[in-house]
Amino acid sequence: MAEEVLLSISGGGEETQKFLEKIILKYLGNHLLNSLEDSTLLEVSTSKLAFTTDSFTVKPLFFKGGDIGKLSIIGTLNDLAVMGARPRFLSLSLIIEEGFPLRDLERILKSMQETLSENKVLVVTGDTKVVPRGALDGIYINTSGLGEIIYPGLSARNLKPGDVIILTGSIGDHGVCILAEREGFKFEVDLESDCASLFPMLEPLFTSSLELHALRDPTRGGLAGVLYEWARASKVDILIYEEEIPVKPQVRAFCEILGFEPYHFPSEGRALISLPEKEANVALEILRSHPLGRKSKIIGKVLEKREYPRVYLETPYGTRRILELMEGEFLPRIC
Repeated sequence: MAEEVLLSISGGGEETQKFLEKIILKYLGNHLLNSLEDSTLLEVSTSKLAFTTDSFTVKPLFFKGGDIGKLSIIGTLNDLAVMGARPRFLSLSLIIEEGFPLRDLERILKSMQETLSENKVLVVTGDTKVVPRGALDGIYINTSGLGEIIYPGLSARNLKPGDVIILTGSIGDHGVCILAEREGFKFEVDLESDCASLFPMLEPLFTSSLELHALRDPTRGGLAGVLYEWARASKVDILIYEEEIPVKPQVRAFCEILGFEPYHFPSEGRALISLPEKEANVALEILRSHPLGRKSKIIGKVLEKREYPRVYLETPYGTRRILELMEGEFLPRIC
């Protein structure tokens, strides 16, 4: 095969067959995908499923802690996990610019293979399209995911006054890592994306007797985006304690230099959880027993019901200010 992706790869002819057999199935092949049918027949053991889809255009394609391949798998797995679902199957669509280096494509597919294997998830259907040079920037990826619900009822509409908000780790690592690499910003201590699968950490919560109200991963829009989604969906005010929010020194320094707030930067391996205060200590004990959740802590609480809710930030001095929601798109192509 050629050393770069050619338009003929998505033409349906001999080049397509060789590409599927020698590249795609080499990394992603399994007993379901190998048949290369127009659709795949699946069997699941539950009557309730979660289904999600997402597209990934991140730049740079390769970054500390991951790449567009790993990110595309993790992003979709996490969207299933925070709905109480065990991820089972994915679809994968690649849109590739003509001339894209085949070695980079194989590097991306290998990263996907490793991530899928670690999480015991299969790609069962997909598609590849190649567009002329200049029509896009390298490669874009779409993944859709199917998961079996094992903890039903999680919703942004479920927050109750008196709930506490738990965060499972530091915020903004992914967004700052991507933006810093893109702009050539150097840290004294390297910062990696927090890109990681949440389900292994969350599964013990789902199989416990805990009463969980809402779960979300703070990706686009960051911590502030999730909190405002929750506040508006449940019509409640939310109070967050600024001192309790874990922010790595590199992230804090980056934000201070450029005038950003860490609350607006996305994470790709963190979870926010709303649950009754009486359940918090048990939940923290479970979360902290997993490497990804060792720094889990309570960062806030749900206040009273309100028709026009707000999210408040309590400063170290005991004063409160409104946590602003990001306006516009100041972080393009972060995921």
